[in-house]
Amino acid sequence: MITIRAAAAADRDFVVETARRFAAFGPPPWRTPQEVVAGEVRCLDDFFDGGMQGSTLLIADQDGRPAGFAFLEHHTDYFTAERHGHLGMIAVSEPAEGRGAGAALLRAAEEWCRAQGYATLTLNVFEGNARARRAYERAGFQVETLRYVKAL
Repeated sequence: MITIRAAAAADRDFVVETARRFAAFGPPPWRTPQEVVAGEVRCLDDFFDGGMQGSTLLIADQDGRPAGFAFLEHHTDYFTAERHGHLGMIAVSEPAEGRGAGAALLRAAEEWCRAQGYATLTLNVFEGNARARRAYERAGFQVETLRYVKAL
């Protein structure tokens, strides 16, 4: 059984530890795994310290224990200037992989967006993270833009 709830201060260690898994999922060669994790942890620390007003952090509990999290933000569409929800991070713990926590968090993210009155949910994913890309496509997400980077 998976339940979704708002994160509490007591979830901080679980969330930060789970965020460290982002290093293993396809960062491009010009980004070190340490750099990726440091950026995500910096954002999460800011959230837990109260610096990200309006953002939401959801926890998926499975069998009474945290199994994953989703970090949601408010963004503005570049083309239309309309507000929408943005899934800044989503991760599940290694023992929870493939057991439905990620899918439950995606559904909860959609519900959060609807509750905000948003018609769109966006997310970013590294091009090399094929497993996550397949999961997002199964959930109905489509590629909109591709960001190109050139190291100088």
